[in-house]
Amino acid sequence: MKGENSNQSISYWKLFNGQMHFFNVLSYFLLFGCGLSLGVILSFHLKNYSLALHITQLPLSTRSASTLAQPPPSQPFNPVSGTSHGDRIGLTEFLEPPHVMHDMDDKELLWRASLAPRIPQYPFHRVPKVAFLFLTKGPVPLAPLWEKFFKGHQGLYSIYVHSDPSFNLTEPEGSVFHGRRIPSKEVEWGNVNMIEAERRLLANALMDYSNQRFVLLSEACIPLFNFSTVYSYLINSTQSFVESYDLPGPVGRGRYSRRMRPQVTIQQWRKGAQWFEMDRDLAIEVVSDQIYFPVFQKYCKGACYADEHYLPTFVTMKFANKNSNRTLTWVDWSKGGPHPAKFIRTNVTVEFLERLRSQSQCQYNGNTTDICHLFARKFSPDALYRLLKFAPKVMQFHE
Repeated sequence: MKGENSNQSISYWKLFNGQMHFFNVLSYFLLFGCGLSLGVILSFHLKNYSLALHITQLPLSTRSASTLAQPPPSQPFNPVSGTSHGDRIGLTEFLEPPHVMHDMDDKELLWRASLAPRIPQYPFHRVPKVAFLFLTKGPVPLAPLWEKFFKGHQGLYSIYVHSDPSFNLTEPEGSVFHGRRIPSKEVEWGNVNMIEAERRLLANALMDYSNQRFVLLSEACIPLFNFSTVYSYLINSTQSFVESYDLPGPVGRGRYSRRMRPQVTIQQWRKGAQWFEMDRDLAIEVVSDQIYFPVFQKYCKGACYADEHYLPTFVTMKFANKNSNRTLTWVDWSKGGPHPAKFIRTNVTVEFLERLRSQSQCQYNGNTTDICHLFARKFSPDALYRLLKFAPKVMQFHE
C-alpha cells in the first residue's frame, strides 16, 4: 500500500514538472512576441520622426506643395505684392505672364489661355491694357511711326508680334518691339493657318491678366489717332469690332461648303475683314472654340479664305449682341480685285490723313460719331518718311 502511494506521488510530481515546463516555454514565446511588437512600433515612430526632421531641414524650393498651402495665420499677406513676412507664393507669381518666347505648343498654349476666373472683381489693383497684335511676314517696317505712337504710355499697352519662323533678326533693345515676338508658325495668305496665327496671338496676350482689349494689325497698318484717343475709345467701348455681313454670290455664300453642316449652315455663313478688335471675354471664347473652328480647319480650304469667314461667322452665331459688325481698320477696296489699294510715299499728305480720320459716320456706344476707324492700311515701307513728317502733327502724338 505504501509503495503504491509512493508511485502515485512520483507520477503527480512528473505531471507537475511537465506542466511547469510547458508554461515556461509559453511564457518565453509570449515575451518574445511582445518584444518584437514593441520593437516594430518604436522603429516606425523613429522613422517618421527622422523623416519629419529631414523635411524641416530641406530648402523651401524642395518642400512639397502641402507644406506651403497653409501659412501661419499670424503673418499678414498683401494680395497685390504676393508676399508676407515669411516666404510664400502669392498672386504676383500667379499673375506674372510667361516670357513671350516660351516653349508651349499650341495645344498647351490655348488651354492655358482659356483659363478665366469666375469672380469678376479683381482682388488687386488692375490697370487695363490694350494688346496690339501684329501679324507680319518679318519685321514691322513702319515701326518708327509706332514708336512715336506708343511713346510716354508705358503700362497701358502690350505688344505681340507673329512673324514667319524663318525671320530671325532682333529689334534694337530700345524699341517697343524688342523681345515681343511669340513662337510662330508659317502662315499662307487666305489659308486657315492664318486664323491659327491669330488665335496664337490672342492666346499669348490673354496670359497677361491686365490685357483687356485686343486689336489685330498688319505690318502695313498705321494709327490714325494718338494713343490716348485710341486707348479711351477701346477701353470704354461696350462692344467688340468684328466686321460681319451676309454676301450672296461667289465671293460670299459661294465659298460655303455643305460639308460644314450641321455646325455651320448657309444661313449662318458671314464675311468680313480679318482685322478685328475685341474685348477679353470674346478673346477667351475665340481661343476656347472646339466646335466651330475644327470645322473650318477641315472644310474651309483653298478659295474658301477662312480669314474672311471664320470670325464673322462665329461671332455672329454666338455673340452678335456684343458686336458692332464693323472693323476699326480702314482699307480702300475701290479698285477691285482680291487685295486693297496700296499707298506709297506720294499718297501721304496732310489732307489724305485728315480725310481718313473723319470721312464717315458710325455708331459708338449707342451714339453717332465720325471717329469710325482708328487704323488704316496698306502703307508701303517707302511711305514711312512722309508719315513721320505729317502724322505726328495731324494725330497729335505725345512728344
